Amino acid sequence: MGTTTPLEVRLNARLHAVQRGDRYEDPLAYWLEQRFPGSRVTAAGTLVSPLGEPLSCAVRAEVTAEPAEVLDAVVAFLEDLGTPKGSVALADEYEREFGNNEGLGLYLDGTNLSPEVYATLDVNEFLDELHDALGGTGSIQGFWESDDTTGVYVYGRSAEMMTSAVDELLTVHPLARGHRLERIA
Repeated sequence: MGTTTPLEVRLNARLHAVQRGDRYEDPLAYWLEQRFPGSRVTAAGTLVSPLGEPLSCAVRAEVTAEPAEVLDAVVAFLEDLGTPKGSVALADEYEREFGNNEGLGLYLDGTNLSPEVYATLDVNEFLDELHDALGGTGSIQGFWESDDTTGVYVYGRSAEMMTSAVDELLTVHPLARGHRLERIA
């Protein structure tokens, strides 16, 4: 079977397990099996804050190829998927920072708006409007809910373009009152 290289990919993406699996882990596992037969994903996880907010995630694998070949191929594949800037791939002693997308965290106030806003407006409809407002500048890839906040994670080529695209919606939509928008990648 030849050389087996341990691979770890640390993704600067705020995704929970299902979101991580759908976006990166499952596609990477399938691609590794096709590109390097005999390879397999061995583990994956998400680092979370004390409040449970996803901060980053990682995927580990055993790959049947030389480390330099693994690193080049995996980085190219993951960048095709739109990996956030600040991600890192490690194959044996080789390490490379990579990523081509920027990220925004939109935090919505879940407790301090008027009761009528929460009673009459649906956050899922707001997310549809947010998707439409992005207009192809980015996409919603994950979310997180706590007792008092909903975090929405948006990734695309330019944080500035995404911010500009959603500015009007965030200014006028009642569910966006008191929001916070942060650069996360």
